[in-house]
Amino acid sequence: MAVARTQTLVQLNDELLALLDERASRERRSRSTLIREALEMFLREELEDAVGRRIVEGYRRIPQTCEEDAWAQSAARDAIREEPW
Repeated sequence: MAVARTQTLVQLNDELLALLDERASRERRSRSTLIREALEMFLREELEDAVGRRIVEGYRRIPQTCEEDAWAQSAARDAIREEPW
């Protein structure tokens, strides 16, 4: 199944273009592929960071209770104890 793509123009300075071409040549891949993968990685990291911030904010808004902390510590100890190491 082919993925629909839209062509876009990206302006790069000479140094960045040279580095991109060098890597594309070394990896035998196209500029387009490298740029697309780099952008996907950048945006995925941004999304993961946003999710992490939301989780932290949730715990700040509704912190764990002492009972929940005790349960979590007990469950962690049990899980470690059950490991076959």
